[in-house]
Amino acid sequence: MTDNIKTLLNNKTDQYNTVDFIPSDPISIPHRFNRKEDIEISGFLTSVIAWGRRTAIIKSANHLFDLMDSSPYEFLINSSDKDFRRFEGFVYRTFNSDDCLFLLHSLKNIYLNHGSLEIIAENAFNRSKSIYNVIIELRKHIFLTPHLLRSEKHIANPESGSAAKRINMFLRWMVRQDDNGVDFGLWNNIPQSHLMCPLDIHSGNVARKLGLLKRKQNDWKAVEELTNKLRSFDNKDPVKYDFALFGMGVFEGIS
Repeated sequence: MTDNIKTLLNNKTDQYNTVDFIPSDPISIPHRFNRKEDIEISGFLTSVIAWGRRTAIIKSANHLFDLMDSSPYEFLINSSDKDFRRFEGFVYRTFNSDDCLFLLHSLKNIYLNHGSLEIIAENAFNRSKSIYNVIIELRKHIFLTPHLLRSEKHIANPESGSAAKRINMFLRWMVRQDDNGVDFGLWNNIPQSHLMCPLDIHSGNVARKLGLLKRKQNDWKAVEELTNKLRSFDNKDPVKYDFALFGMGVFEGIS
């Protein structure tokens, strides 16, 4: 049975881990850009609002980066308070203009004073060898910028038990590397073998149906359980199976 599941997952990963997957997915947003910093910034901000209908996510994210003149890094580094005013009407579901302006100021601070999101993540990983701690450290640096308490809900916290699906997805985009052209593989000093599977209702339901996940809640413990199981199929690239689980759940309606 285990061999059959592994074969199924490998086949479905090959089916969905293709450039044909990009246009219908939020990862299409960072694929607008070529500059590393633009890909990082657009990938992070897109992941923050990546819940709900994918068409709505893509539409709002495209609008966000159009407001940055399609040059996120240059815009943030050189922006003035007057420039930021153009975001005062930006809203996506519960993510409002206050949340947006806070994150833009936070990213500006990070890139001016800490170098990049990559540097923060790699330093955290080098100390702990743990994606859990990478996420905590990224959150800590993001929230150094003054903000409303309401904005904290948009960056998941695994310390409170959250599965942190969206930030794990962002890390997959940045770290994971293959020849298929979907994930970017820009961050070379975090091994993709340490990545944690982005877990949401779709991938969770499929994983349970396949017997890969017993835990009922979609929380951090479930992320650890599922990722450990996926490592038994491929310990060098366990989160490649996110393509299979997500694809089977969203495109094939398996739940």
